[in-house]
Amino acid sequence: MNAPDWLDRDAYPFEAHYLALPEGRLHYVDEGSGEALLLMHGLPVWSFLYRHLIRALRTKYRLIAPDHLGFGLSDKPTGYSYRPQEQARTIAALINDLDLRDITVVAHDFGGPVGLAYALDQPQNVRRVIVLNTWLWPLQDDFQMRLAGGFLGSPVGRLLHMWFNFEVNAVMPSAYGDRSRLTRAIHDQYRGPLRDPAARRAVWIYTRELLRSREWYASLWARREALHPIPALLLWGLKDPVFGPSYLERWQRVFANVQTVTYPETGHYVQEEQGAALAPVIETFMASTP
Repeated sequence: MNAPDWLDRDAYPFEAHYLALPEGRLHYVDEGSGEALLLMHGLPVWSFLYRHLIRALRTKYRLIAPDHLGFGLSDKPTGYSYRPQEQARTIAALINDLDLRDITVVAHDFGGPVGLAYALDQPQNVRRVIVLNTWLWPLQDDFQMRLAGGFLGSPVGRLLHMWFNFEVNAVMPSAYGDRSRLTRAIHDQYRGPLRDPAARRAVWIYTRELLRSREWYASLWARREALHPIPALLLWGLKDPVFGPSYLERWQRVFANVQTVTYPETGHYVQEEQGAALAPVIETFMASTP
């Protein structure tokens, strides 16, 4: 398949792979060899978010970075629900298709519940967990999230997402600790998959499901003991306007063997603001948990 004209192949030079699902084709990056790291993105981004880590780590590990259906280079089927619990099933299908063993799950934003759902279902196949600014529980107790999720998931929020690409153009810049890190060239790589208003449906549904998928989040959180023995690394941007220190503290109580690295001047998109600087931290963690 030819690359879209908006894609910067210098910044994202990876070979495209696709898994054919009944709902549509799931695009993923598969670079390097060795122990497998499954890189899970969130909202409103795609596997481009992990380009620095893929480049830096592929000489030592196997990096698999899927684009959820409706995002990035994956298909955007009109009849698909795009709810996170459905996306979790497609990720499980990808893991099974690639026959991945002893995985390290790297989870950010919506990639937290979507990726860690697999760890809860198949903890014997997850060797480690790396968590960046995400959650795994119902969000109704967070007043700020209740307001934001209610507004963004409303008919007005749908209009803003579908016609003004609100999540990419307004929300994303506000979530950076240092907005100068979001250059126009980088921003265009996140606008690219969503240039067509019809392609923005998954992004809006994700914002709607921040609150609507409460029962599913509760079911994940109720099983969190399955994560307790898995070694974990928490990489946290402390300037995240949504997932602040209280979220980090909650994660620290989930795992028995946990390492934490915080970035005081970094916002929500730790992979963008820290880039390849995360690689040696991850390598050290991997080596300390053989």
